[in-house]
Amino acid sequence: MDFDTPLAEAWVRAIAAAVEKEQGRLTELDSAIGDGDHGSNLRRGFSAALAALDGLRPAGPGAVLTKVGSTLISKVGGASGPLYGKAFRAIGAALPDPALADPTDPAGPAAVAEALAAGLDAVRTLGKAVPGDKTIVDAYTPAVAAFRAAAGAGATLPEAAAAAAEAADQGARDTVPLQARKGRASYLGERSIGHQDPGATSTALLFRALADVTAS
Repeated sequence: MDFDTPLAEAWVRAIAAAVEKEQGRLTELDSAIGDGDHGSNLRRGFSAALAALDGLRPAGPGAVLTKVGSTLISKVGGASGPLYGKAFRAIGAALPDPALADPTDPAGPAAVAEALAAGLDAVRTLGKAVPGDKTIVDAYTPAVAAFRAAAGAGATLPEAAAAAAEAADQGARDTVPLQARKGRASYLGERSIGHQDPGATSTALLFRALADVTAS
């Protein structure tokens, strides 16, 4: 299995469905240490992303994700729009262009791993966060590490995506005892301890959605 255009579109649809299902939980988590709008913001953003893909004739999977990123930046308020928007644009830009790529070297696990890493770099550059700051990065970093390790060991795309999803889930859970050092939650100081970070939680949803669509 390779990361092609239909798979990219399926991933976006799966994310939108997951956000729709988990909107209430994301809002509850964000209400405890943030502005309480993370779930509604992501729901609005990915609904707009689905609409943007309607009628789009993308040249490849990178074009799909680049369009999603641009839509999230323009439609989602707060920090999550720019962060996820930049991530998806970076992932899309890093994927091989079908018009230029060697047809015998499609976007397999190694290429996807590097594209996901480019997304993480974009998030870290914009948000200035590092692991331990209680942010998206706490789930995204171990997910990329797990994906890379699996791909390097010869795993298939579904296997690498499953490993990344498990790592992202654990990374999100690991934010509970952390004190927030970035974003709105950092204003709470020690009161942010004991709460799971909503951004890390939504990041885990994104990786779980990728694992689901590659497994189906």
